[in-house]
Amino acid sequence: MSFTYISYQEKMARIYDNIDIKFTDGLRGIIENTGVKRVDFCVGYFNLRGWNLIVEQVDKLPGGYVYEDDKCRMRFCRLLIGMHRPDEDLIRSLYSHQETLPDSEYVQRCKRQIAEDFRRQLLLGLPSAADERTLRRLSVQLKEGKVCVKLYLKEPLHAKLYLAHRPDDNFNKIQAIMGSSNLTYAGLTRQGELNAEFADSDSAEKLARWFDDRWNERFCLDITEELARIIDESWAGDKIIPPYYIYLKTAYHLSQEARSGIKEFTLPPEFRHDLFDFQQTAVKIAAKNLNNDKRGGAMIGDVVGLGKTITACAIAKLYEMAFASSTLIICPANLQDMWRKYIKKYDLKAEVQSMSKPIDVDSARS
Repeated sequence: MSFTYISYQEKMARIYDNIDIKFTDGLRGIIENTGVKRVDFCVGYFNLRGWNLIVEQVDKLPGGYVYEDDKCRMRFCRLLIGMHRPDEDLIRSLYSHQETLPDSEYVQRCKRQIAEDFRRQLLLGLPSAADERTLRRLSVQLKEGKVCVKLYLKEPLHAKLYLAHRPDDNFNKIQAIMGSSNLTYAGLTRQGELNAEFADSDSAEKLARWFDDRWNERFCLDITEELARIIDESWAGDKIIPPYYIYLKTAYHLSQEARSGIKEFTLPPEFRHDLFDFQQTAVKIAAKNLNNDKRGGAMIGDVVGLGKTITACAIAKLYEMAFASSTLIICPANLQDMWRKYIKKYDLKAEVQSMSKPIDVDSARS
C-alpha cells in the first residue's frame, strides 16, 4: 500500500485582501516564482499606476511560446482588458455579420480611435515623472513584443484572472490567482479585495483554457501597435518636440472652446446688423464660457469705444432667448440711465442696480 502526502499548506488557498496581505505581493510573487516564463492577465480595468507596480517583474520574464492564429509566437505577457467599451457603432462596423471585414485602412483608423480612447483610461490622474518613465517602458515592452494588449469587445467582461506559466515538465505548470482586483493601483494596494491563489493544477489549467478561448475570440481586438504609437506621440514620448509645435498645439487647444462656441450659439436677430464681426464672435465665445461648468463666467475687455456695452447686451439677449433667463446689471450710479436705454432698445428682461447699493444675494438668485 502506498500513500501520497499532501501538506495542509498545499490544500489551503492563499488569500490576498489588501488588508492583511497586499495583492501586489501575491501578483509579484507568482511572476517572480522560479521557472515562470510568461504571464496572462484578464482584468476589467488597467491603469498606468497599476502597471508601474509590476513593470520590472514583467521586464525580467524570459518569455514563452504560445499558439495564436495557427502560429507559434513568443509571448512574455498577454493582457486582456474586458470593460473598455468604445462606441457601439464603431464595434458594429468592425464586426458586422458579413463574411468580410471593412477595408484595412478603415480598420486601422477604427483601431487607432479605440486605442486613443483607451489611452485616456490608462492615464487617469495627474501625470508625474514616474508615470513618464513607466509609459516609456510600457512602449518598449509593446514594441518588443513583451506585452500584447487586447480589448474584449463581445460584451462587458469583468473577470479578474492572473496566470503564471512554467515549463511543461513542472509539477504545477500554471499558477493562478482569481478574485476581485483589477490591474490598477487601488486594486493592487488599497481598496478591500478578495483574491485567492489556486494550488490545484487541474483548476489552473481549466482557467488557462478559459483565458485562451477569450483571447482568441473574434471580438477581441489587438491594439498593441496602436497603443505603442500613441504613447510615443504623447507627452511621454522620447522625441524632442520643437517649441513651435508646442506653441501650435497650445494655441489649438486654447481656441478649441472658442471655435465650439462660435458653432454652438446663434446671434439674436436684432444684433446681427448692429455688431461688427469681431463683436459677434466675442458674444458667442463669452456665451460659451458662461455655459461652461469649469468657468461659469466671462470678462469682456477692450479700449473705450469698441462696443463692450452692446456686446454685453447681445450676450444677455442670447441667454434670455436660449435659456429663458433674466439679467441683473450692476454698474456705477451715473451709468444706470444709459443701461436702461439699452434695455428698452433691445427689449431685455433685465434690471439695473447701482454698485454702491448692498445686494441681497438670495433674493437676486430667486
